[in-house]
Amino acid sequence: MGKRKFSSPEQSLDTDSGSDFSASDDQFEVPCSSKTRRKSTSRPSKKRTRHDGANDVSGALPIYSSHAKSIHVMDAADVSSIRTALVQWYETVHLLRQMPWRKQHNPTLDHEQRAQRAYEVWISEIMLQQTQVATVIPYYNRWLERFPTIRDLAGASIDEVNSLWKGLGYYSRASRLLAGAKKAVEDYGGRLPDNAKDMQANIPGIGRYSAGAICSIAYGENVPVLDGNVNRLLSRFLALHAPPKAKKTLDILWNAASAMVQDLSSSSEYPGDINQALIELGSTVCKVRDPTCASCPLRTWCAAYTATQINNPTTPPTDIEDLCNICEPLTDDTSVTAYPMKANKKKAREELDIVNVVEWRSGSDRQFMLVRRPEGGLLAGLDEFPTSPNVPASMSRARQLKIPQEILADFLHRDVQLLDAAQKPIPKGPNLGLRIAKVQPAGDVVHVFSHIKKTYRVQWVLLEGTSDVPELASAGALGDSSNTAKTKGKAKSRKADKISNVMPCSTWVPLDEVATKNMGTGSMKVWNLCRTLWEAENYST
Repeated sequence: MGKRKFSSPEQSLDTDSGSDFSASDDQFEVPCSSKTRRKSTSRPSKKRTRHDGANDVSGALPIYSSHAKSIHVMDAADVSSIRTALVQWYETVHLLRQMPWRKQHNPTLDHEQRAQRAYEVWISEIMLQQTQVATVIPYYNRWLERFPTIRDLAGASIDEVNSLWKGLGYYSRASRLLAGAKKAVEDYGGRLPDNAKDMQANIPGIGRYSAGAICSIAYGENVPVLDGNVNRLLSRFLALHAPPKAKKTLDILWNAASAMVQDLSSSSEYPGDINQALIELGSTVCKVRDPTCASCPLRTWCAAYTATQINNPTTPPTDIEDLCNICEPLTDDTSVTAYPMKANKKKAREELDIVNVVEWRSGSDRQFMLVRRPEGGLLAGLDEFPTSPNVPASMSRARQLKIPQEILADFLHRDVQLLDAAQKPIPKGPNLGLRIAKVQPAGDVVHVFSHIKKTYRVQWVLLEGTSDVPELASAGALGDSSNTAKTKGKAKSRKADKISNVMPCSTWVPLDEVATKNMGTGSMKVWNLCRTLWEAENYST
């Protein structure tokens, strides 16, 4: 597979769908009014004329009042020729990027071997979501060394999985892989289902795209794929300039992708090869910027490319019922790069978290408190520093200084006494005399998720006064990341109670082991910020 990248932040993906491109709940269309049609840019007719000119994607598209919706349908008479040209091109390029999960189709594989192939394709597909090929290759190789079969993965812990995933980002993908493996072992005899319908319905984290890719490549099922690369490719091929997340837009594209793998007439036409060829073509030729149309095997039939090569407008349809009512006028860009229509990106919401790097120190012994996140949701199962999440941006410094006291009251064992820093005399005993000796600001860390811009306001909290490391509570309702934020409402209380029964609370970790824990990129930024603070103040690190 090629890269499937939709958004620039490579930090974490908080979604329940494994599909790389799916319709949103906002199913809308924008009809072409008469006023709009007068401004609309033309589309070529369904009959496409062959043009073998140079790579010219900058020519102006001809203008006329409207275009037929039939141009957005894959021409059945051309499909066979299109497939042949595509597969022939793919045979010359499929090994160039040396992707270990890309293997030549072997029709002699038995069912068990096909299931193993499905497992390997599944791992690559999930890793490639939002991540580039070059980044994925070493992770994929390490993963298959550690978990060579789906049963090996199903027997792993979330810590083992997150440890291998560390640095790859979008950690919810790793937890869904583990959940999917367990489901396959429990319900399908250690194999992924051999059809896309069951796979999508029953394996966590697998959406329509991933199911189509896995089942067409591993099992030879005639099911389509529509990732970001194929979406862009087919939008240009069909000259479709419509709201990208609208149901009608996606239906047109899925139908076109389906036409490519239906009614295969030759044993040499394998649906997995056709789908991989479409993805590769979109990734390497029909790129977002600077597409190399001159080397595209499909330019003969590409409506957007054809429109840049002709000078005379196409006669509009005379039947009003054949008018397209989904496309919107092109903007200033009248080249093939105008397709697909650009989506209006939703601005990431901004949140402020107070992150407390809590250290207990006795002589040269330095221990740091880490908290385990819930097994579901954002950064599932990862370790982090105790955090008060999503606090008001206007929170005063005086209020921030009180947060560590609240955190420690939640996380320390009930027998541990946390004294006021000014209290004298200090009681003696292993769990007595503990007090906050210092709360020092360390600075801010900005960390961008796909849908949240987090500002982590970091403060170093130093505990002193006991000879032994303070005992921690065995479990707690950690909520989003800690139970320092007071739960409001009965529903939230019940949710917190449920979480407290299934996840550990916190643990002390020696200084030299903190960086080895399964922390996300944001938490590692926090840790490095504190180390910089200590170095500046001549503390030993």
